[in-house]
Amino acid sequence: MVTEKILKQDIQETTETETFQWTKQWYPVAVVDHTDPSRPYSFQLLGKNLVLWRDNTGKWSCFEDVCPHRLVPLSEGRVESDGTLMCAYHAWRFNSEGKCVSIPQSKDKETEAKNCADSKSCAVVYPTHERQGLLWVWPESGEQAQIESQLREPRVVPELENPSDRVVKLYWSMREIPYGWDLFMENVSDPAHVPVSHHGIMGSRYSEDKYYDMIPVRKFSTQEGFSFEITPIKVPGIKQAIHDFQPPCHMRIFSELENGGKSILALYASPSRPGWCRTIGCQVFVKDEQGKRGQGLGFFGLPMPEWLNHLLGPIFLHQDLVFLHYQEKILANKQEGKYLDVVYTPNPQDKMVITFRKWLEKRAGGGIPWSKECNPEMPPAEYDKRKLFDVWETHTKHCRVCQDALKNINRLKILTYVVAWLCLCLGIIIDARAIAIQVATAAITETATSVSSLAVPPLGFWFAFGGAALFAFGGYKLQQLSRLFYVYEFEHADND
Repeated sequence: MVTEKILKQDIQETTETETFQWTKQWYPVAVVDHTDPSRPYSFQLLGKNLVLWRDNTGKWSCFEDVCPHRLVPLSEGRVESDGTLMCAYHAWRFNSEGKCVSIPQSKDKETEAKNCADSKSCAVVYPTHERQGLLWVWPESGEQAQIESQLREPRVVPELENPSDRVVKLYWSMREIPYGWDLFMENVSDPAHVPVSHHGIMGSRYSEDKYYDMIPVRKFSTQEGFSFEITPIKVPGIKQAIHDFQPPCHMRIFSELENGGKSILALYASPSRPGWCRTIGCQVFVKDEQGKRGQGLGFFGLPMPEWLNHLLGPIFLHQDLVFLHYQEKILANKQEGKYLDVVYTPNPQDKMVITFRKWLEKRAGGGIPWSKECNPEMPPAEYDKRKLFDVWETHTKHCRVCQDALKNINRLKILTYVVAWLCLCLGIIIDARAIAIQVATAAITETATSVSSLAVPPLGFWFAFGGAALFAFGGYKLQQLSRLFYVYEFEHADND
């Protein structure tokens, strides 16, 4: 294929022979403002089971999720008021450096001090770093890892390093998704799918699936990755568009606007375990000299509460998820050749995808070196769409912002149902009172009018009845809204 030959030539022009070292990198694993500091937070990185927690000085630490005493998960423990992490099995306590500071069942204080001083009592500590609102973890432990981690910078967003009133950052959003890191990076290296898969949000599958080329603009590198420019640009107001892969975890989608402003979609993906990765992303804008900013990613650029931004995220993610989850399983079942032997990529729009697969094959050992404690087998395909599109387990249970919003929505829902019931009761009382008055009037005047032939209910009854219906409908809609914090099912066939 012409496209692959060109890319092979580009790769042969470089002279690097080093292999990418997956464990000597910074990976973003959590958003600081979304993570509850009052309790330990378990997660996986490169197949390792880890736990994040914060002491009473505000310092975040990352341990192997194992108590050295009896090897139970520290993530099932507690963050105590004295700023230690306590194992809930036998109440051993650890400080932020991983040192055991309390063994309550000890014979006496001297014995406790002796056992706490033994290195075997220490938790396994991994370097952590807080930067640009994200928590980063270095997936190697020990003194050497502490030194090496200080010599390498995380893949941050440069525009956020120098705060300015021209720089606008929208909300970070985190999600655990049921397909691998490589499928995520391949997907965001492929702008051709956007108007088709995201029809109605980012263009139209019928009118914007046009030809374009992708031109390499940064030399192919083991450590620094590569980038491609889309040409020609057919989006009004955009002067230049570049997709920039910065291994191991960052994809920077950069657009320079004709008015001088910039639009950046900062995407991160950290490999969790086979078949899963953790994604974190946000939009960043640099205003032009007149103070105007560009348009955002679909409706995500509109002003909205942070929880609503997170709640609408599954619309965008699930449109790709339904492809990538199954694509990964199909690729895993094809044993007859390498990736580029089992796919057909004749168009120039696939250049960056091909280059990514070449980088993975030639420079990164062919894939992720999962931890030995991790099951390397690809999990089976999930055909239950409710489980595939699970929002609670992959986001809400880990996000303080969404948990608080869900609590408030549920409170408001209950309130609307209570008000609806009160309105209905009020309407019944108003109607009953009107009937009683009419019956009494009829008795006084000796009118032969029967109750069944009385006049229609008074206006107050209809107002109360209408209020009951309106609040009940509002409660029903709030119930539907709250459900989106748990599951968001999607079908492309229904996206007209």
